[in-house]
Amino acid sequence: MKKMLYEQLVAYILDHQDRFYRLAYSYTKNQEDALDAVQNAVCKALEAYENIRNADAIKTWFYRILINECLRVIKRRKQDAVSADMDAEDAVYYEKAYDQENVDDELEKLEPDVQEIIKLRFFEEMSLKEIAAITGYNLNTVKTKLYRGLKLLKENMEEAALWVV
Repeated sequence: MKKMLYEQLVAYILDHQDRFYRLAYSYTKNQEDALDAVQNAVCKALEAYENIRNADAIKTWFYRILINECLRVIKRRKQDAVSADMDAEDAVYYEKAYDQENVDDELEKLEPDVQEIIKLRFFEEMSLKEIAAITGYNLNTVKTKLYRGLKLLKENMEEAALWVV
């Protein structure tokens, strides 16, 4: 019975692969993402074919898997876009008047947890998610501490520059 069900699923997938791609493309609007979604859906379906209770439900069962994969791909793409935007915003900017020693001195004036986050982000080039995992802080807490720390660092460096001039 299970072997017959598996063969029916494989036949259904082979017969309708063009439809699956069209549906995935209508969700993702991107050829590579659509192909990834279809491939992942096929893999998941073949791995879980034993969960099909009725051979007549193959179509709805597979389409649900495919749609979920498309939504997962879209969500991942949005997260990647947000991450890329954050990375662009978080780029390091050094004034020519400051050397690394001045930056280190001003950094040492910040709270230890803020120092750690800034060092991991800019010196070790870690993502905010990685920093959250390492420090044990919530991702939003890491972001808040990072942006407050950078603001304080900037203010301290501007203040120090006024004393030098």
